[in-house]
Amino acid sequence: MSRIREKFAELSAKKEKALIAYIMVGYPNENATISSVRGLVKGGADIIELGFPFSDPLADGPIIQNASMISLENGTKINRFFNIVKKIRRETDIPLILMTYTNILYHKGYPEFITEAKNAGIDGFILPDMSIEESKEYLASAKNMTDTIFLISPNTTKSRIEKIGKSSSGFLYLVAVYGTTGIKTGIQNYTLKAIKEVKKITSGKIPVGVGFGVSTPDDVKKYVKAGADAVIVGSAFLKLIEQTPQNKLELRIAAFTKSLKRQTIIT
Repeated sequence: MSRIREKFAELSAKKEKALIAYIMVGYPNENATISSVRGLVKGGADIIELGFPFSDPLADGPIIQNASMISLENGTKINRFFNIVKKIRRETDIPLILMTYTNILYHKGYPEFITEAKNAGIDGFILPDMSIEESKEYLASAKNMTDTIFLISPNTTKSRIEKIGKSSSGFLYLVAVYGTTGIKTGIQNYTLKAIKEVKKITSGKIPVGVGFGVSTPDDVKKYVKAGADAVIVGSAFLKLIEQTPQNKLELRIAAFTKSLKRQTIIT
């Protein structure tokens, strides 16, 4: 069983849902990444998504796009990324997910990239532009190595959710809003309805995580109440990183993480 699946099993036994935190590696620098991860772990995050920068991040809003650009300008290459993952692994066993775009893996070759990522300490992948129709080689390369987390949206058809659910492992990522990440539109009724529908379609065979536009403890609370197995927060952490001096980053990240994590406990 992967670290991600073990984490969901552990949380289920404790009657908790997962808080998944996203940060961009190398933003605004490597030291900030390490400090942020330490803060996330101290604050009780259950899973961490580590973004690897891409020059054309189609699914990302302006906050993550800006972080990606700065990380690229800082010279974040894949070898450096994996070295940072190894540093994180020496400090914690928290499940780590690599979020990037398909071309990064395709360029190196799926088997080689996934093996290298696994050896560094990565437990799963989120590739927003990976379509299920073109995923055969990717899935074959990841099998028994890392979890493959696919995205669905509130308007994804039932038959397609079933198909994507069968190819996903770790959890299924439900995009909460139409559009890109970081765009705060408030919690929509169509999203709350979609959570219930997806849970019904998947029959509890895979956890359902909700992300995009989640930024406050109240957001987390509402999605948990609606039945989400995990809530994913990204841009709010990047904003906090941008606004916080390096020497206070770990403490502020930990405090914000705790405020979010409290809302994942089922009462």
